[in-house]
Amino acid sequence: MELEESGAEVGGFQRTLKDLFAGAAGGIAQVLLGQPFDIVKVRLQTTSQYSSALDGATQIFKNEGPLAFYKGTLTPLVGIGACVSIQFGAFHYARRRFETRNTELSPTTPPTLSYGQYYASGAFAGIANSIISGPIEHVRIRMQTQPHDPAKRLYTGPIDCVRKLSAHEGVLAGLYRGEAVTILREAQAYGMWFLTFEYLMNADAARNAVKREEIPQWKVATYGGLAGEALWLGSYPFDVIKSKMQSDGFGEGRKYAGMRDCFAKTYQGEGLRGFWKGIGPTLLRAMPVSAGTFVV
Repeated sequence: MELEESGAEVGGFQRTLKDLFAGAAGGIAQVLLGQPFDIVKVRLQTTSQYSSALDGATQIFKNEGPLAFYKGTLTPLVGIGACVSIQFGAFHYARRRFETRNTELSPTTPPTLSYGQYYASGAFAGIANSIISGPIEHVRIRMQTQPHDPAKRLYTGPIDCVRKLSAHEGVLAGLYRGEAVTILREAQAYGMWFLTFEYLMNADAARNAVKREEIPQWKVATYGGLAGEALWLGSYPFDVIKSKMQSDGFGEGRKYAGMRDCFAKTYQGEGLRGFWKGIGPTLLRAMPVSAGTFVV
C-alpha cells in the first residue's frame, strides 16, 4: 500500500514537472507571437491619441520604428515561461484534487470534473499566476507607455523600472499597483480559458467517439484559439482598469485613488465603451497566441 502511494506521488510529481515544462515553452511562443498586438492594445487602453487599432499601429511604426512593437518584451519573455508554467501546473494540480474528491464521493464512477470544477481549477491557476504576472505586466506597461524620446524616458530598462516603482511607494503599493484587479482578471480569464478548452475538447471526443489524445493537432489549435477569445471576452474590462492603474502617475500626477475609483472614472468619462477600448487587436492576438500555447 505504501509503495503504491509512493508511486502515485512520484507519478503526480512527474506530471507536474511535465506540465510546468510545457507551460514554459508555450509561454515563450505566446510572447513572441503576441507582443506587437499587445503594445497597440495597451496604447489604446491608456491614451486617446489613436483613432483606431490600425491608426495606433501605423503611428507607432512611423514615429518609433518597427522595433517599438517589441518594447517591454524582455520582462515578459523572462517571466512568461514561469507564468504559463504556473497556470498549467496549478490548473492540473487543482484538477487532480477535484478528481480525487469526486472519486472518493463516487468510487464506481470514472474520475471526471464538472464544468464548474474546470472553471474553479482555471480560476485557481489564475490567482496563483497573479503573484508574478502583476509586477511583470506592470513593468511591461510602464516600458510600453513611456515617451519614445530618449531625453524624456522615465526608465532606462526593466531593472531600472522595478527599482523606481518600488522606491515610490514601496514594493506592494508601487511595483504591485493594480494587484487586486489583476487577481480578478486572472481568475475570470483563466477560469474561462480552461473551461472553454476542456469543453470543446470533451465535446469533440464524445461527438467523434475518440480519445482526447486522438484529436488532431489542428483541432487542438482551433479549440485553443477559441479558448483565447473566451478568455479576453470574459475578462477584458478588468484588463482595461489594470492597464490604466499601472500606467497612472505617482503623487500629484495620480488620476486614480484605487480600483473602484478607476472603474467609476472610466465609466463617467467614457461610458461602457471605455471598458472595451483595444479589444480588436486583443482578439486578433488571442487566437494565434492561445492556439500556439495549447499546441506547444
